Amino acid sequence: MILGTGASPGIAMGKVLILQNEEFIIKDNIINDVEAEKFRFFKALEDSKNELLQIKDKALIEFGEEKAAIFEAHLMVLEDPELISSTVDKIEGEKFSADYCFKVVTTDFIELFEGMDNEYMRERVTDIRDVSQRVLGHMLGIKSVDLSILKESVLLVSNDLTPSETANMDKEKVLGFLTNIGGRTSHTAIMARSLEIPAVVGLGNITTVVKQGDYVIIDGDRGKVLINPDAENITFYNKLKEECEKTKHSLQSFKEKASVTSDGKKVELAGNIGTPGDITGLISNGAEGVGLFRTEFIYMNKDCLPTEEEQFDSYKTVLESLSPKPVVIRTLDAGGDKKLSYLNIDKEMNPFLGYRAIRICLKETDLFKTQLRALLRASVYGNLKIMFPMISSLEELLLAKNILNEVKAEMDTDKIAYDSKVEVGMMIEVPSAAIISDILAKHVDFLSIGTNDLIQYTCAVDRMNERIHHLYSPFNPAVLRLIKMVIDNGHKEGIWVGMCGEMAGDKKIIPILLGMGLDEFSMSPISILPARKLIHSLSYENMKKFTDVILKMTTSEDIERYIEKVF
Repeated sequence: MILGTGASPGIAMGKVLILQNEEFIIKDNIINDVEAEKFRFFKALEDSKNELLQIKDKALIEFGEEKAAIFEAHLMVLEDPELISSTVDKIEGEKFSADYCFKVVTTDFIELFEGMDNEYMRERVTDIRDVSQRVLGHMLGIKSVDLSILKESVLLVSNDLTPSETANMDKEKVLGFLTNIGGRTSHTAIMARSLEIPAVVGLGNITTVVKQGDYVIIDGDRGKVLINPDAENITFYNKLKEECEKTKHSLQSFKEKASVTSDGKKVELAGNIGTPGDITGLISNGAEGVGLFRTEFIYMNKDCLPTEEEQFDSYKTVLESLSPKPVVIRTLDAGGDKKLSYLNIDKEMNPFLGYRAIRICLKETDLFKTQLRALLRASVYGNLKIMFPMISSLEELLLAKNILNEVKAEMDTDKIAYDSKVEVGMMIEVPSAAIISDILAKHVDFLSIGTNDLIQYTCAVDRMNERIHHLYSPFNPAVLRLIKMVIDNGHKEGIWVGMCGEMAGDKKIIPILLGMGLDEFSMSPISILPARKLIHSLSYENMKKFTDVILKMTTSEDIERYIEKVF
């Protein structure tokens, strides 16, 4: 048995699929047989072509023309005469291995296309990268996996899962996640909870411990992983899985109930989503709205920026599906671990502190305006609230609001309908914003606390770094004091305050947040019904007294021990 961090609850069993997502190691080996090396190159091209044709045909049947068109573009790259002839010339002229020559040629093509003024040519970079990896994989004997089309149900094993991989995977066939790195607030953990599938992260070396096709049991509640378990363990975990399903079924009695304490204090339990497809999970778990729609997933797995119409359709779908419930949609939060290749953002030493989120939008105003226009057009179909991420100063907030007002004025001129009463808010995820939340609260209709980054920035802890992950604590007194400050400052200005970070769904912390007076808790759909059951059992007045005690404590350990003692 291996222990990691239980990132998403539940039991999953099945064969593992190990993702080899590290960069291939390509060496400049000198060759003796040029013809054999050329044959190896052409064989890899042919194998890649046959593979892509099969994937394209299946994608056309299962996902439609838009998905299939991606693979059509990849086939065109494979057949590009200049790419082929340049590689052959390099093999013949320099007598290096086929994989090295192909890697050099494709790298040159990528650099050339990235530097072009022609947008269409820049957009081909993603296609070339993907095709390059596929062909190199065949030459090196490393088979690539297309997660959008899986033949059987699997448990994914990887060093980590990128946002692009999770956004593109066939979610019906993925039973669970196992990763070397990550914690409860890593992207993989958040995505697993959103998909309601078990996950264990921070396992260190799981990619080398398991072998392709091993049968594995994931215990997402306890952070346990069993590799090729015996019959006794399989029987035990099958029973445990049945018990989990019974508990989950019993929670359905809270689905239609209001989120109200034993002494009548009402709060709102909303859900976090990444795509319109996540709405089903929200509805089945009794969400009272969307507290965070991460729009960056609309921008992923594309060769170019999504059009206004594409965005409008996504926002409209979500708003209509939940109307009249509130839907808080966050403007683009790219950068950090959510890279968009077509934006050509330079590599940074500290990407989480760099050019990301609102900083990109305030610079790329055309991109920002397109999204705001799509949002406003969709606002007539439901209860929209627009939220700006990563605000660190009043200047940024006012500039973002000014751009929004410019879009409204343009739409007024064009006589395009929108809801003029759309609420506008911002995320508090930067300590500077929390400290001046009394000022910021005067300029917005609501505040939403993004604790995943707020903890990271307040404690100066990289939440992906396993060596210091113990320092990343939601119980840190500084974090709790900042949250209380934000809630109080929002209420002084007569606005509501929500939370869309992972703390909002943590059963240990919900009593504290309730006592602080938090108005809206937004969490992974799977956490909503357990949270509602807990809130029903709590007294708001008692939680206020409980929170007063907590806020006087001086260490994370003391706070966590006290919570465990009381509950």
